[in-house]
Amino acid sequence: MGNFQLEDFAAGWIGGAASVIVGHPLDTVKTRLQAGVNYGNTLSCIRTVYKRESVFGFFKGMSFPLASIAVYNSVVFGVFSNTQRFLSQYHGRESEASQSRTLSDLLLASMVAGVVSVGLGTPVDLIKIRLQMQTQPFQEANLGLKPRAVALGVQPIYQGPVHCIATIMRTEGLAGMYRGVGAMLLRDVPGYCLYFIPYVFLNEWITPEACTGPSPCAVWLAGGMAGAISWGTATPMDVVKSRLQADGVYLNKYKGVLDCISQSYQKEGLKVLNQAKAGTILH
Repeated sequence: MGNFQLEDFAAGWIGGAASVIVGHPLDTVKTRLQAGVNYGNTLSCIRTVYKRESVFGFFKGMSFPLASIAVYNSVVFGVFSNTQRFLSQYHGRESEASQSRTLSDLLLASMVAGVVSVGLGTPVDLIKIRLQMQTQPFQEANLGLKPRAVALGVQPIYQGPVHCIATIMRTEGLAGMYRGVGAMLLRDVPGYCLYFIPYVFLNEWITPEACTGPSPCAVWLAGGMAGAISWGTATPMDVVKSRLQADGVYLNKYKGVLDCISQSYQKEGLKVLNQAKAGTILH
């Protein structure tokens, strides 16, 4: 592990902060489409949020991910790069210039990064989604309402990220902070494999052999294409994760991953997966 490099963590830190600032409005739209009701398509959702909550509605729940996602991305990208580097050294490919990245090394490093991302990211996503969804009208889901939902009406349950964490810990315990962890595992482990592997190979394919490293343009292009591949395939499980994590703000509808899939399919068919894909790919 002599080649452990902190710059991979630093790059993930900067990229994570930038992704939150730029992408959070679209993430709010994605979450509302996946877990909300009566939003229609992406443009209809944007108009509805703006009309009801003004431009600030798109930034609900941003403070917590902004404070934590930089650390989250830093650790995930750092774990991937250093795991890959460790595997190369373990297999005797000491020189980075001459090492050939094998598919098995990339697959294992991506899976490790995916598992780490779930451990760190599930509470972050939970808090973000709870804050994004607490303005969702509950009257239209008129079965199984909790007494506190009736009493509170449309008043927000959570006053901010810290209050949200304290409320979940008090009412649901530590396990409540990891609601939806199964769906997140099924999303992130394959998702990171389908991100990092195409990203590495596209970077190598785009970069001329004479160059010592990829250009910024190559990195952006490879990252964009890899992101589209990853999120395009991860969307179905992301819908399930969002619904499980939003569940419990006003009412409890789902018993688990399979029950969420079953109920969503019975009520909305396959369109439930396509409904949020536009917002997901844009984000």
